[in-house]
Amino acid sequence: MSHKENIREYHGPAAGWGALKSVTKSWLGSENAFRNLRAMLKTNQNGGFDCPGCAWGESPEDGLVKFCENGAKAVNWEASGRLVDPGFFAQYTVSELRKQSDYWLEYQGRLSHPMRYHAESDHYEPISWQDAFALIAAHLNNLESPDEAEFYTSGRASNEAAYLYQLFVRAFGTNNFPDCSNMCHEASGIGMTDTIGVGKGTVVFEDLELADAIFVIGQNPGTNHPRMLEPLREAVKRGAQVVCFNPLKERGLERFQHPQHPFEMLSNGSEPTNTAYFRPALGGDMAAIRGMAKFLLRWERDAQEKGEPPVFDHDFIARHTTGLDQYLAEVDATSWDHIVEQSGLTLAEIEMAARMYRRAERVVICWAMGLTQHRHSVPTIQEVVNLQLLRGNVGKPGAGLSPVRGHSNVQGDRTMGIDEQPHDAFLDALEDRFKFRVPRAHGHNAVLAIQAMEEKRAKVFIGLGGNFAQATPDTPRTHAALQQCDLTVQISTKLNRGHLVTGREALILPCLGRTEIDMQAEGPQGVTVEDTFSMVHISYGQLKPRSPQLRSEPAIIAGIAKATLGDHPIDWDWAVADYSRIRDLIAETIPGFENFNEKIKHPGGFHLGNTAAQRQWHTPSGKAQFTPCALPQQLVNEAVLARGDKPDLILQTMRSHDQYNTTLYGLDDRYRGVFGMRDVVFANEADIRRLGFEPGEKVDLVSLWEDGKERRVSGFMLVAYDIPSGQAAAYYPETNPLVPLESYGDRTYTPTSKFVAIRLEKAGTDNRIPSASL
Repeated sequence: MSHKENIREYHGPAAGWGALKSVTKSWLGSENAFRNLRAMLKTNQNGGFDCPGCAWGESPEDGLVKFCENGAKAVNWEASGRLVDPGFFAQYTVSELRKQSDYWLEYQGRLSHPMRYHAESDHYEPISWQDAFALIAAHLNNLESPDEAEFYTSGRASNEAAYLYQLFVRAFGTNNFPDCSNMCHEASGIGMTDTIGVGKGTVVFEDLELADAIFVIGQNPGTNHPRMLEPLREAVKRGAQVVCFNPLKERGLERFQHPQHPFEMLSNGSEPTNTAYFRPALGGDMAAIRGMAKFLLRWERDAQEKGEPPVFDHDFIARHTTGLDQYLAEVDATSWDHIVEQSGLTLAEIEMAARMYRRAERVVICWAMGLTQHRHSVPTIQEVVNLQLLRGNVGKPGAGLSPVRGHSNVQGDRTMGIDEQPHDAFLDALEDRFKFRVPRAHGHNAVLAIQAMEEKRAKVFIGLGGNFAQATPDTPRTHAALQQCDLTVQISTKLNRGHLVTGREALILPCLGRTEIDMQAEGPQGVTVEDTFSMVHISYGQLKPRSPQLRSEPAIIAGIAKATLGDHPIDWDWAVADYSRIRDLIAETIPGFENFNEKIKHPGGFHLGNTAAQRQWHTPSGKAQFTPCALPQQLVNEAVLARGDKPDLILQTMRSHDQYNTTLYGLDDRYRGVFGMRDVVFANEADIRRLGFEPGEKVDLVSLWEDGKERRVSGFMLVAYDIPSGQAAAYYPETNPLVPLESYGDRTYTPTSKFVAIRLEKAGTDNRIPSASL
């Protein structure tokens, strides 16, 4: 296809007819259309199942349709009529499958049988469940130390599965819990825990309906959380201010057409979704927010001099906070020149944003990985908290802090104890209830797990869902590290590249999806999840399992645990026979889950509560903490600059619209005008020509890092796009090879995927890493 056929500007609104067409395509393409229609109508409904996509919370209002375009894709993708069965694996060697694209691999359908890799034949071959469990147990029990095993968790695992998993792993003797949280919102948890005493968002859905202003920072709801567009649109309609900070303008934050509103659809009308759009430099959000605070401080001092009403909420500050003077001293010490240069915004733009913030009595600030995947992400989150504390915008209706989580139960997994640095109170509760000594040493996160496997200090890798091989940074190193293992185990619904990056031995264990009926000894079971608003609700699968060989995630974990530990510390078969028993164990050991089985009977579930939302501050001082942090002096790695390497552009990795995390539903990015391809890099047209290239030309991307090692992806088409000068954007996982394993946030170990210094070279340079092979 030519450049013009692949790239064409999209003029329509978000959602609307385009979304309906896309949903219909995914529905018919599932090869289970009539069965899946019933499933879609039970998505996010009381008595139905929780969407296996994002973690956005449910509107309290009832409705026939409570899923978005990407939710429908997730349901149809999981409920595919295609099967990856023993015949499929007999047809293809693993080496042959490695040559296929990530999209092709997942498109083949649902895994149907447990499979074992045989290196001699280079094929996966069937294995019984009992033999698979015995093989895992033999490897685990043969380790010199439990710390030689890594236990990964995806955000789609239910609360029940996550709780059993952490109980088994801690009974086995380690806290090695690399998980998908390590790659997204660690900075949110650390930054908010330091300042307000809790690492979760302080708002609930109703707060969005009461807010006078909603700031959306470093986030693209139209692609990543499409249901968020509805409360944003309603906010605009009632006169609230919606303010967006994002380098790339996104269609979902400009125009939105509600597919469930017939008049809008038939009249082809649409509503504006935002009333202000600011485009900071990558990594410049902290400077922009600092600039807003500096303006508020100027206006506060002016008000004091003139005897006018104050800008700051002095009553809130006096009663509930500490550290204001030190923070304001840091604000005074930050020069306007530094703020403007680093933020990428003009002084007038920063002042405009600050005035919008000041006018609102109640402000919600939402953010995602645009803030958390930088080296200075923790100070950035703390600056967001500082801004909210100045005006008392934490702990009152219509205001608060809202880190918008990604996968559907990523927050719940952490609540259940999937944490390499668990709190002593949680470990104490486990010891008291289960009567065994719990490991206390900090375990491995994702980055440390890769390093441990690379150095042969870890020999077994078990993945509870997800696609660890592709989701993590420095892809060739991650693949090589996994291949150092004696055993790799993948608990999955569909084939992905992680199954082809094997240890000396490897297993694929196929599990039920969220859409499928989970039948155990005591009858059909429901599982629970926690959304981004800390609402916990129950999910019941609706469809007959695609294969009689499938087992639920709790049942698979119990099988591994029983084979490895026997009946220590619980009777695993008893636990999985009725998941209410697992929930009783959760209720006995995790605060907020008392009467768990009763609470989930309420339609919509129950709220776990949030101490900061009640203005109870679980910090050392007992108050919310203003945090004085200096802006970074510069953002590009100092060693790179010292070497004389000046980046051509700063790259951020991102999703396409036909994608959720590493799952690719298709090869189009409708809102950005890309069709039938993924190896593209978006850049300002002036930058493309300044660097000696033309739009549509193929280039290699080479990242610049302190170790001087070449990291390259090849054959990416340059797409002229409305993006600030000096910036670029491209899709992951194709560009994950550019992110060094050692390039992570301070205190977080989260990859710096939103700030990658790169240079462009004409396609065809030696030593390339073909992106299609990754």
